[in-house]
Formats: sequence, C-alpha cells, structure tokens
Amino acid sequence: MTSDFAQPRSGKYVLFDVDGTLIDAVDNQRRVWRTWAGRYGLDADAVYQVALRTRPMETFAAVVPDRDPGECLSALHELEDEDVRSGVYAAFDGASELLSALPSGCWGLVTSNYEHRVRGRFARTGLPVPSVLVDAAAVEEGKPSPVPYLLAAERLGAEPEDCLVIEDAPSGVESGLRAGMTVWGVNAPVAVDGAHRHFGSLREAVPDILVFATGAHRESAV
Repeated sequence: MTSDFAQPRSGKYVLFDVDGTLIDAVDNQRRVWRTWAGRYGLDADAVYQVALRTRPMETFAAVVPDRDPGECLSALHELEDEDVRSGVYAAFDGASELLSALPSGCWGLVTSNYEHRVRGRFARTGLPVPSVLVDAAAVEEGKPSPVPYLLAAERLGAEPEDCLVIEDAPSGVESGLRAGMTVWGVNAPVAVDGAHRHFGSLREAVPDILVFATGAHRESAV
C-alpha cells in the first residue's frame, strides 16, 4: 500500500521564509555577528540583540553611527559568504519531506537574505529550490513591508488571498499579513502576534501545510 498527497488544488500556494523557518541558521547568524562586532571593538551580545530586531543598515546606524555603512555592509557580506562556504547548516526536521511533497509551481521562497546564499545552503542541506525565489536584491522594501510576499505571489500567478505564508519572525509575519495572506508561525516557543495559527515546530505543521496546498488529506491506494 502506498500513500500520496493529492495533486494541488487550483490556486493555492505556499510561500516560505528561509532562515529560521526551513534552515536552522541561528548559530551561524550569531557567529557572523560576533565576528563582525569583534572587528569594530563592539560587545557581540549587544550587537546581536540589535541585529535580531533590525535590518543590517539599521543595525549599523545604531551600533556604529560614525562608520561608513557601505564598509560595514561589505564586511558583513564577506563574513556571511564565508559562512555559507564553511559553516555547518541543518534543515529543520520535516523541511525535506515537505518541500519534496509540494507540487512544483505552487510554492516559493521569500527571504531577506540573498539568492546565492540561499542556493548554497539548500545545496548543502539537500533541499530543492523552487522556480520562484524573492531575495533582498529583488525588492527595495524588505520585510515587514508586504512587497516581498506580493512580488512572490505575482511571480507565481497567485492572488494574495490564496497564499499561505510560513514564517518564524515578527517582521515576516507582519509582512505576510500586510500582503493580505494567511500566515502561520513555526519554530517559536510562543505564537507571534498576528499569526493565524502557530506550530511549535515545522514538523508539526507539515501535514496541515500539505492539506492547504492540495485540498485533501492523504489518499491511499493499494
């Protein structure tokens, strides 16, 4: 006996954040910011706490207002690229099963990172890369603006109300909500404000995400 999910129902799409949602990169991000802070003689923990809440250029303005932000960003990018090449990465439990089960053309990635890093991390963790990937270079306004998720929907040919966003962070949840999409939170001990549903782990959410995408529970065939 074999079990397979039904084919996608027309007009239902899933949009995933990457870091913290599909890829466990917390230790990597902490290490990169610790090294970056060391270069500028700053307290690493204090810098990381700011970085968690703001985008890089905003972080630089807060912690090194007297330094050239372009120089700061170049240093950060250098460290992040090196981490993609040499860091240790892991996909969250359930990520591979989930992405492999989703029919092509019904899902995409929306990340505040850059495409080459996402592809590098996915290659190292064995995750498939979809045809639609909206990264930081694709938009002028990042999360929590709705622009990234709206662009992903446009590229998929989807209406916002037919999209499910999977996120782990407040800025991403806000972005999805402002785009008029259904938003589920994963991989956090408590629910992010505004999320329509919350799952403690990605693994817990896998069956429900697949049901949303296919419109049916598992179908069994002998």
